[in-house]
Amino acid sequence: MVPRYSRPEMAAIWEPENKFRIWFEIEAHAAQAMADAGAIPQSAAKALWDWWATNPKIDVAAIDAIEAVTKHDVIAFLTWVAENVGDEARFMHQGMTSSDVLDTCLAVQLSQATDLLIADIDKLLAAIKTRAMEHKFTPTIGRSHGIHGEPVTFGMKLAQAYAEFARGRQRLIAARAEIATCAISGAVGTFANIDPQVEAYVAQKLGLMIEPVSTQVIPRDRHAMYFAVLGVVASSIERLAVEIRHLQRTEVLEAEEYFSPGQKGSSAMPHKRNPVLTENLTGLARMVRAAVTPAMENVALWHERDISHSSVERYIGPDATITLDFALNRLTGVIEKLLIYPERMQKNLDRMGGLVHSQRVLLALTQAGISREDSYIIVQRNAMQVWESDGALSLMELLKADADVTAKLSANEIEERFNLDYHFKHIDTIFARVFG
Repeated sequence: MVPRYSRPEMAAIWEPENKFRIWFEIEAHAAQAMADAGAIPQSAAKALWDWWATNPKIDVAAIDAIEAVTKHDVIAFLTWVAENVGDEARFMHQGMTSSDVLDTCLAVQLSQATDLLIADIDKLLAAIKTRAMEHKFTPTIGRSHGIHGEPVTFGMKLAQAYAEFARGRQRLIAARAEIATCAISGAVGTFANIDPQVEAYVAQKLGLMIEPVSTQVIPRDRHAMYFAVLGVVASSIERLAVEIRHLQRTEVLEAEEYFSPGQKGSSAMPHKRNPVLTENLTGLARMVRAAVTPAMENVALWHERDISHSSVERYIGPDATITLDFALNRLTGVIEKLLIYPERMQKNLDRMGGLVHSQRVLLALTQAGISREDSYIIVQRNAMQVWESDGALSLMELLKADADVTAKLSANEIEERFNLDYHFKHIDTIFARVFG
């Protein structure tokens, strides 16, 4: 975790205090289930909950000191609880193994983290929708390969982003369901020393589903899917961030990040207004995606279990969720404050002498009886003159002077093919699909 890129609520999920509180709840709920089944005395479960009711401060330093001797984190925790609860604590952890606690706790933490991420996406979607509606019919150029293609609207650009993040939200919901499973099955997952009803009870109390076959550990294909989803959401963040970075380039400048009073863009060049937030988002997206490959490699554990996954998850669990939480909130702020320049968009649309309307002329010539191949040649030879003049020439005027064109199309028919509004006749349909 890097404090610079951490938000308190998400970071708190991964603090030792939260982890140990979840560990206690797992152990205490399991003890209660065992007591209800007559496997341990009711007094043992009551002793645990009575102690917990006093809201004891989790003494992380004391637990760490015990672990320094035991070299085992779960045993250190159980020892610390026993020192505080007393003799009844000997019934805690009956028939359980460390993975029952660790894996179930991780499921709770990832579920908590995902709830925050879904809330983050909801805020981002609201911000994107607001700006999309604001610029639903703001003309701008659509680019392919970085080159002018045909007109679109800036609202349509944002509608695409909205649809993509809406898909990301659904994937997060599915990932949360995938990861939210409980395993209290004992050594090698056979339930030899603990009843499956204990697992069912703990799962219900923690809001988890039962892991059908845990083999002592929850299968890591679940975690691989989870972190893959985080990586996809991060890639969506980068896609929108890169679009904004391109639009802020000096020669484009159709939109730019908000530049606050007193902000400095460069230590050397006072004129600079750099897209630092979206560049930062590109970097953060890389870090979230960096968790995906290790999560995939964690799937292949030895036999019923090993702990090669453990050290990986102690990194990627906190780092990926904390980073994605920060990135989603940063992107929301960028969109809410994004400076948008419709006049510059129109200027860029017009700068290449009407080349963006070439397809409409091509289609008109084919409909007038000229083969597609010949129509393409006619339009392209005029378009290349405009291209090579860097927009100084007008495609419309060149076409009006081309005998091959005027033999089939009148001046009015040519001019009609340069009507900008023609390209936006289905924007309402697109918006209805995206926003309902």
